[in-house]
Amino acid sequence: MKKFIALLGLSLVMVGCGRSDVASDSESSDGAGDSAYLVQTEPEGALPVGEARKVAENDDEVTLVGLIGGSAEPFVNGIAAFTIVDAKVPYCAADEGCATPWDYCCETVAVKDNIATIKVVDEAGAPVSQDARKLLNVKELSTVVVQGTAMRDELGNLTVSAKQVFVRPSI
Repeated sequence: MKKFIALLGLSLVMVGCGRSDVASDSESSDGAGDSAYLVQTEPEGALPVGEARKVAENDDEVTLVGLIGGSAEPFVNGIAAFTIVDAKVPYCAADEGCATPWDYCCETVAVKDNIATIKVVDEAGAPVSQDARKLLNVKELSTVVVQGTAMRDELGNLTVSAKQVFVRPSI
């Protein structure tokens, strides 16, 4: 767990307008839809990430909503984990010259209080060892609603061990 948090912290420190490949629809659709973690009905009462960070305590059952992003590489390799950012934080626009708008390089200060780590876990609470992009059919800037258990570290960072994920359709 300490390794995971250290890797996540390192990825958040490296926030910037870098180059990253976005999963294409064809890449992310393999095996999607048959995931036990992906729900077809949006859970009610989802809190935006920023609000959830203010109220969630360790072991609280939470439902929150956000956009996948917060760094140039919001997905964690080897497990179904990623970061989400509150929708109130504007991501960088392509016309601003940012190749990776999901890294919020234009809003790094706002991201700090509006980000959460999502870790999809199995029934035993262990991280699912499958890429979240394929497991959930998501990519950078996908809007997700997650339900799970909140955990706070000594710095106040919020991690949710998610048992269910709903992916809002793209507009």
